[in-house]
Order: sequence, then C-alpha cells, then structure tokens
Amino acid sequence: QVQLVESGGGLVQAGGSLRLSCAVSGRTFSTTNMAWFRQVPGKEREFVAAIRWSGGNTYYADSVKGRFTISRDNAKNTVYLQMNRLKPEDTAVYYCAADTGVLARPKVLFEYDYWGQGTQVTVSS
Repeated sequence: QVQLVESGGGLVQAGGSLRLSCAVSGRTFSTTNMAWFRQVPGKEREFVAAIRWSGGNTYYADSVKGRFTISRDNAKNTVYLQMNRLKPEDTAVYYCAADTGVLARPKVLFEYDYWGQGTQVTVSS
C-alpha cells in the first residue's frame, strides 16, 4: 500500500515563501512519478507541478511557472514544492500525487494512482 503524507502548509503573507514536503512509503520511490495539485472549495482540483521519476523532466502550470519549483530527493523518498512570491490566489489545499505508470499526461489528474490527504496553504493579502 502506497502512502503519501504532506507537510509544510500554513499561513503566509503575500510575497512570502513556503516549502511543502511529501513523504512516500510502500513503493520504490525512485521509479515513481510525482506531482502536486491544489483545490479550493467549489472548484475542481487543478494541476500545479510534476516531476518524473528520473528528476530530469518537470512540468508546471502557467499560473505558478517562475515562482514554484518541484524537486525530489530519492534518498529521502520525498518530493518538495518550493513556493515563492506567493499570492492570495495560491490559497488552496495542496495534494501530493503519485503515478506508478508511464505518466503519459503529467498535467492530468486521472494519470495519478495515489494521493495524500492534503495540506492547507493560506496566503493573506
């Protein structure tokens, strides 16, 4: 059973930074593609960033490109999301996701097999 546990969420002022972490267990992390999605109440869960198992390819939503960075540490079985220059519109529950296949469409929610419980990020203006 694959488990994903997010941490690092919280309250921050606009312009500030946060780093989210997602610890993965139950599967060989080094061969697992990872991503972050986010969701606000009443809206669909949306793609934020993804990274392939090799770490060589990363993908970002246009809304976060240049501000957020996804990375992974295979030795620690952890994926990170560094969020800089945060805006109030970044406020959401952030979810970590894992894909155990070939990840044909990194930005598509249904490509991912496992999900964390989410961590709240609130950006005040």
